[in-house]
Amino acid sequence: ARKERGAKIVVIDVYENATMKQADLGLVLKPGTDGALACAAMHVLFREGMADRAYLEKYTDDPKGLEAHLQTRTPEWAAEITGLTVAEIEAFARLVGTTRKTYFRLGYGFARQRNGAVNMHAASCIAAVTGCWQYEGGGAFHSNSGIFKLNQDVLEGTKMRDPSIRYLDHSRIGPVLTGASDALYGGPLVTAMLIQNTNPVNVAPEQRLVTQGFLRQDLFTCVHEQFMTDTAKLADVVLPATMFLEHDDVYKGGGNQHITLGPKLIEPPEGPRTNHFVIEQLAERLGVADRPGFGLTEQQHIDIILGKRGLGSFDSLKEDKWIDLQPDFDTAHFTRGFGHADGKFHFRADWTGQAAPNRPPKSMGLFGPVARLPEFPDHVDLIEVADEAHPFRLTTSPARNFLNSTFSETPVSKAKEGRPELLLHPDDAAALGLADGDRVEVGNTRGEVVL
Repeated sequence: ARKERGAKIVVIDVYENATMKQADLGLVLKPGTDGALACAAMHVLFREGMADRAYLEKYTDDPKGLEAHLQTRTPEWAAEITGLTVAEIEAFARLVGTTRKTYFRLGYGFARQRNGAVNMHAASCIAAVTGCWQYEGGGAFHSNSGIFKLNQDVLEGTKMRDPSIRYLDHSRIGPVLTGASDALYGGPLVTAMLIQNTNPVNVAPEQRLVTQGFLRQDLFTCVHEQFMTDTAKLADVVLPATMFLEHDDVYKGGGNQHITLGPKLIEPPEGPRTNHFVIEQLAERLGVADRPGFGLTEQQHIDIILGKRGLGSFDSLKEDKWIDLQPDFDTAHFTRGFGHADGKFHFRADWTGQAAPNRPPKSMGLFGPVARLPEFPDHVDLIEVADEAHPFRLTTSPARNFLNSTFSETPVSKAKEGRPELLLHPDDAAALGLADGDRVEVGNTRGEVVL
């Protein structure tokens, strides 16, 4: 688009990454302040007559209320919060406001803050203010997971769910395993776990608590894994798991619109078993193997999942290779209305239904009460900021050669990635007497790491 049509690329991030180095405009803001930037950009769009009034009137719930709310969300206000200059904020807003086919690719990283959902909502609101949804090449995209609509009720046994059983927050597994009453929602201590497809000892927050919890003498842990991960090392029992070519599976596209088949191509070595096998064997021993959904093969489950959606079967997918579920233009661009009952894009957010299943109604766990989340897009001061005791904020930017914490165990990935390094502003490094290549320990009360 840039080479052939002169498109401009804007990159917004918390450090100058590889994509930003190629951008026409790079905005380096403070972590967790994207909502402030979005609000200030919309302020400029309304102030300078670049909002699409006709689109707003037809497709959004309360454009007048939004405009009134944004009166005080000036570029000067946002500059104080984000660390950007007023000139940068206004340049971004004018570029968006004068480019009808602006496309917002909204990644996952900036949503991983305590105010992340609010920031994501605010960023998506810009596309509604400019009306760029109505143009091919315009709009906003975060995730397309909603297009697949695969019914997994039989696979997941949804009809057998007991509503009295708690759902505990995986991101709080440290407090859960160390007995924090708020993390346990007032229920009893967790004394047994089966872990598949995750590596909490390596990836979960508050790692001191996570490790302390896993080391409890009264906790029985079984880990079903492909590698001897940090979590597997702390298990009582480790069951070897099959790799992707050793079992039948079906995949929904991440970032694309296809369902693809992952058929079993080779037999596993002696020992490794599929997730499906382990669950079936547990069902037999727990006396529930006669319940609906058990006793089926992986291929039979795939037949059911595809059949309920009218997408054929395991055999037809094997023949066709993939299923393209890309919606038509009008669906993808919401020209017939958005997904609310009134068909409008909602600037007024209703956060009350966002708590996880079986949580106490007024609890949002780590993320604070719903009451603190704003009705209109805004900056919400739920984030941790630098202070005297914590002069820096650590942002864990992505590794370039690791897909996840499991595959970081492979020798080739380790060799390519090299040692982990800390990126620090040269002025801060000089003030601390640090030179490039020095060994440094960073940490706080939650943990530390040497880089």
